[in-house]
Amino acid sequence: MKVIDIIFALICGRVMAWLAYDFFKDYGIDIGFWRWLMPILLPIISLICLWLAYFIGKKMPFVFQLAKFVLVGALATVLDLEFFEFSVWLFSLMSLTAVPVLLLSTNVLIISKIVSFLLATSAKYWGNKYWAFENISKENKSKEIAKFFIVTIVGLAADIVFFLYFSKILGPRFGTPQGAWIKLSVIMAAICSAVWNFSGYKFIVFKK
Repeated sequence: MKVIDIIFALICGRVMAWLAYDFFKDYGIDIGFWRWLMPILLPIISLICLWLAYFIGKKMPFVFQLAKFVLVGALATVLDLEFFEFSVWLFSLMSLTAVPVLLLSTNVLIISKIVSFLLATSAKYWGNKYWAFENISKENKSKEIAKFFIVTIVGLAADIVFFLYFSKILGPRFGTPQGAWIKLSVIMAAICSAVWNFSGYKFIVFKK
């Protein structure tokens, strides 16, 4: 493993610890000393998982690529979530009223989701190209960007469909607070679209 692999794994684990704490807070759960322990444990767990993927990847290279793709996706998902919440907050501010997120119009939610998805996808592009798939070739740059754009648009469509399904059609389940359910909807939509994205990036965009 390279130094960048170790650093990225530790950063991802730290971000996941922050996200986990945010969810516990939304649920009104006091996790006590785990609040301080998670930022230590999750980076270590993230690093161990990446090392295992690296070890397995010596015989099955796609496993290590998949592990790095997941880490890039995890960080991008947090960016997706933060950009989405900021966009929703901005729309509420523009309307001069504190509107609960589930009461906002579908158009506002879709626009916010598109903005957050595209910004997060920009981060995914650089992370996947230069780290996960280690594609440093500069040949056919315009063709690569065009293929990336097409794959991303399909991923965006899937992301929005899944987000609307989870947030509007399925709705909050298992006693989940509305705010937390919206966050879960963003994350679950990102996970579902990630299946397509990994396949598209590996076999279409960054194919060596």
